[in-house]
Amino acid sequence: MTRPLRLGVNIDHVATLRNARGGPHPDPVRAAHAAIAAGADGITAHLREDRRHIRDADIDRLMAEIDRPLNLEMAATAEMLGIALRHRPHAVCLVPERREERTTEGGLDVAGQAAHLEPMVRALSAAGIRVSLFIAPEPDQLRAAQAVGAPVIELHTGAYADAGTDAARAMELRRLIDAAAQAETLGLECHAGHGLSFDNVAPVAAIATIVELNIGHFLMGEALFLGLEATVQDMRRRMDAARTGGAAA
Repeated sequence: MTRPLRLGVNIDHVATLRNARGGPHPDPVRAAHAAIAAGADGITAHLREDRRHIRDADIDRLMAEIDRPLNLEMAATAEMLGIALRHRPHAVCLVPERREERTTEGGLDVAGQAAHLEPMVRALSAAGIRVSLFIAPEPDQLRAAQAVGAPVIELHTGAYADAGTDAARAMELRRLIDAAAQAETLGLECHAGHGLSFDNVAPVAAIATIVELNIGHFLMGEALFLGLEATVQDMRRRMDAARTGGAAA
């Protein structure tokens, strides 16, 4: 039986556009509703420490208004832990964060930060929040994720998406396939995301042990030309076709 593949739509960059001008438009919560209407299984939002896109009020409204799971991406800090425990979203994805970066540039170093991350994972889990760790597809990081008690990992697909040659992309895809298989062996639910687009999503969507893709920047950019609902629907079709067409081995 083919395992279902969920689509989480990241709405951060609707907020980026809003914040460039100030005021309430465009509204990221409205974008969340449109994505859900088009087939998104959940909404992802990254509340950064500098609030460069999503703001606290957006999280308030998302928790109150949407009828799909909210995946709150956040840095592993005391401030963000307090916000997550106050709101209790369906899921929290812990990500590395540097103020000067334009986007999340790599995976979380779980192996090197286990002593810091383990109590945070424990506190979030005790509050009924499903915790995922955003990591590179590296065996030691997967083992460390299991060791700190996270039930979910999200594989960073940036190296795959940015590969400059067919050979490099094939190598990065193999790393993702192997990491997804290792996650299943370790009892970890496997998600993936970063840099996925219409052109490169199918091979990742075909990996049978990945159960969720989180996609944002490409969808919001393409929505300028196609409309958000049409863009999400197209991505959903491509993911479903890749999954039903046969899993990567």
